[in-house]
Amino acid sequence: MFEDAETDPCLSKEEAQQRIAELRTALQHQQYRRLHEQQQSLLIVVAGIDGAGKGSAINQLNTWLDPRYVHTLAYGKLTSGEAMRPAMWRYWRDLPAKGSIGLVFGSWYASLLSEAVRKRPDHDKIMLYATLINRFEAMLAAENVQVVKLWYHLSKQAQHERTQRLLADPATAWRVTKADLKVQKKFERLRHAAQTTLELTTRSYAPWVIVPSADDNLRAVRTAEVVLHALQQPLGQAIHLDEAPALPMAAHKASLRGVDYRTQLKKDNYAEQLSHWQGRLAQVVRSDSFKKRSLVLAFEGQDAAGKGGAIRRVTEALDVRAYAVHPIAAPSTEELARPYLWRFWRSLPRHGHAAIFDRSWYGRVLVERVEKLTSPTRWRQAYDEINSFESQMVANGTVVIKFWLAVSKGEQLRRFQEREESPFKQFKITEEDWRNRKKWLAYHTATEDMLKHTNTMLAPWYVIPADDKRYARVEVLKHIVLTLEGLDKQEVLYSEPPVPQQSSEIL
Repeated sequence: MFEDAETDPCLSKEEAQQRIAELRTALQHQQYRRLHEQQQSLLIVVAGIDGAGKGSAINQLNTWLDPRYVHTLAYGKLTSGEAMRPAMWRYWRDLPAKGSIGLVFGSWYASLLSEAVRKRPDHDKIMLYATLINRFEAMLAAENVQVVKLWYHLSKQAQHERTQRLLADPATAWRVTKADLKVQKKFERLRHAAQTTLELTTRSYAPWVIVPSADDNLRAVRTAEVVLHALQQPLGQAIHLDEAPALPMAAHKASLRGVDYRTQLKKDNYAEQLSHWQGRLAQVVRSDSFKKRSLVLAFEGQDAAGKGGAIRRVTEALDVRAYAVHPIAAPSTEELARPYLWRFWRSLPRHGHAAIFDRSWYGRVLVERVEKLTSPTRWRQAYDEINSFESQMVANGTVVIKFWLAVSKGEQLRRFQEREESPFKQFKITEEDWRNRKKWLAYHTATEDMLKHTNTMLAPWYVIPADDKRYARVEVLKHIVLTLEGLDKQEVLYSEPPVPQQSSEIL
């Protein structure tokens, strides 16, 4: 794999200058075309053996492009806020908008490379990290984020000579790090780790390209050529996801079939029950054990099912400083310029906090499916993407609970009419509500499919009859409390191992 790069090929200064003059013009032309079209973004992942000059190559590339539309995304050790969220959170958070370019240093390959370079690597962890990475990149590619990965490589001798040359000149000695100096002792192990990583994660939609790096001129030209080729690629490549890891399904069945809409809670008992469960919720979220966890609640259901009222009864028991409610409507221009799950990833809470979603990421398999806003291929893929998203939350200590508040068609009609007649509630009813009601059966079918494919043990669904609002509100509180109180009594299911610190020798 590295044979060509380790012959340390070179390019004369004259050849390089001529080629670079051509490449600079072509690069800017393609960059401005992408900016004008705003159909896809480009992520350039930068990695390789330390001392190969990858930083110099990217700095030079940045001068050939318009830097206003190039975002450098550099990652090192996790901050406290990042460590409190899933491993991929910081990468999702920083995704550039369509039309832009992102240069990624210290990427999502940190965990895989760190494990692969150990003296006794854990094969299961390596495969798990590789699967997570491949699915992440496939998801990005399916959402028109182009991923190109550059691996800078050179021979052991060339790395040593380049390091010594930089050290000999006071003007460049600062560029030599401790990691550069350690490479010689670990070169074979680093080379093997790199080969393992590249073999496991090269895909047509996210290829690795090995850049020979002993010669500065060739390294610069090859970098520019790869980026230009990527910018010239057309939109619309078919994406085939790697097989998703099997997730255990919840023990209880979640379905709209058999929902007893007649279930009620007597008014005389409501105040007592509400106070009881709110009190227990207030206590459990203020406990020491919850400081190491976070809570994500997703509320879905038919229009007028009482999601807002149920959410208010939950938040009444929470510290206003420790939660955020996210009402999800049609995506904004900023959100449309990025992958579908981006706006949900960036809203995930840190430990000790809660995020409550009034409608959620399930819009892709509900409203977008029914209204034909996305293709059947994409909404079918979304089941696995959503399960992966939720499992990554759980792996980081987030408790994910999802509620479907089920209201009967007759009760929905009564509430619609009540809203139209009440000056206080008229803002709650729109033409879209009436239009959605005409598609009741289509939404029913989409909901059943959603519940079937995403009712996992890690993130279960609870279908709650909501014709009686009092009953629904208490049931929501009860499920949250019993889940949180039971966490210390059961083994937590993790879908991925903790993320180690990255290895500086290869990033």
